[in-house]
Amino acid sequence: MAVRRLAEIQPADFAFTAENLTWANAQIAKYPAGRQASAVIPLLWRAQKQAGGWLPRKAIEHVAEILSMANIRVLEVATFYTMFNLAPVGRHHVQVCGTTPCMLRGAGEIIDHCHERIGEQFHVTADGNFSWVEVECLGACVNAPMAQINDDFYEDLTRENFTQLLDNLAAGKPVKVGPQIDRQFSAPVGGETTLTDGQASSANRQS
Repeated sequence: MAVRRLAEIQPADFAFTAENLTWANAQIAKYPAGRQASAVIPLLWRAQKQAGGWLPRKAIEHVAEILSMANIRVLEVATFYTMFNLAPVGRHHVQVCGTTPCMLRGAGEIIDHCHERIGEQFHVTADGNFSWVEVECLGACVNAPMAQINDDFYEDLTRENFTQLLDNLAAGKPVKVGPQIDRQFSAPVGGETTLTDGQASSANRQS
């Protein structure tokens, strides 16, 4: 994994909005006195959301101040977990799974398309719409290949449906989350393949 560094260009300041500060205090209250540092990950995640999908240095320092932690301790968390972006990302940040099951099912074509359409990893397109990065397992191997875009997961990707997905996101059109083919969640493609002739109800009666 590449060395994770803070972006060179940084905003001058950061502070939680009143709404986010109220939310942060509610998270801190979940922990016993003296253990407020346990809330560092959710607070960093909220800060990243407020900052537009990435964590500026001032946001990290702001979280450290709220939690009475040394700046370096919060920085250690932010730089360790790849869920935290240390530089600006596009409005639609694409995380493509590059683990073995996805690669065996065609993730290489999805990655190639990201290179062609978006550019190098973490490059933000000129219109600000997209950035991308290859990541490790996103936990939907049976629906490989897959990608996470912002908070949502898109599965059973092909070059064609992935291209259409990006087109729709860029145009602000509604998109389908989850499998991009005719599949219900992680069920077999084409529907049920076992216990389709009444054996299921018979088995239930016997049990």
